[in-house]
Amino acid sequence: MNEPLLRAVRRYTEVHADASGIARAPIAGVNLVRTTEVGELQYGLQRPLICLVVQGTKEVTMGATTLAFRGGDSMLITADIPTTSQITVASRAAPYLSFALDLDPALIAELTAEMQDAPADSGAPLRLDPTDAEVADTALRMIRLTERPASLPVLQRQVVREMHHWLLAGRHGSAIRQLGFPGSHASRIARAVEVIRAQFASALPVEQLAAVAGMSPSTFHHHFRAITSLSPLQFQKQVRLLEARRMMLAEGARPSHAAYTVGYESVSQFTREYRRLFGLPPVRDTEEARRRAQKSA
Repeated sequence: MNEPLLRAVRRYTEVHADASGIARAPIAGVNLVRTTEVGELQYGLQRPLICLVVQGTKEVTMGATTLAFRGGDSMLITADIPTTSQITVASRAAPYLSFALDLDPALIAELTAEMQDAPADSGAPLRLDPTDAEVADTALRMIRLTERPASLPVLQRQVVREMHHWLLAGRHGSAIRQLGFPGSHASRIARAVEVIRAQFASALPVEQLAAVAGMSPSTFHHHFRAITSLSPLQFQKQVRLLEARRMMLAEGARPSHAAYTVGYESVSQFTREYRRLFGLPPVRDTEEARRRAQKSA
């Protein structure tokens, strides 16, 4: 465990964390988290990132795979993937603490060219590894830099670049490197994922998505599942259901309105698929979520 990093994350989040426990740093793509109790299940569509867990435990599920990330571990996500997560070890005396950085494909491409590295196979999009010492040290200096606002405009790009360098040079390198190659399978699938995210309420034939990725439909389907753990149709359904849940919780939308807005033609089908993903029908799920939120407020 990197004690200086632990102290820095604790100090920063004690001052800057919002009601949800998230402290958004003034460096683009950097977020810190502090949670003092075991949390409820969280559903989301993750983008590529590296998350350094410095204290506590978080379990993340992608498809049939569940990984437990503890203090000293790094969670690496190398594709846009739907996940279920839960903080399972946290207390007031020892909060769950983490540091996360969104990965920058353009910067990865630039550094990979300079480091003369070759692209690697994408492999599993969710990985658990011990945090490299250089990565932890750079994260610590990023936090310290936020405490020197006059130096931020001058040094933040440099320290973000350095973080990506150490990620590429370390144990995460082979998994991250393929994000920076426009012709890699991961990058081509990412183009199709962006279309799904932007047009999730529309009918999106696999042939159309395959064309975006520059692949035949059969090749596209194979690589899409390998990278995201889902078929294109399953992925689109999860995006729709996540957005519907957000609308009901954040905007108070009725289930029928949310269902039609995200592209369902049948409320009964929406209810079945919603329950399959979230474990409860829409009304009960949102009522339970609001009850838990009020209890913890």
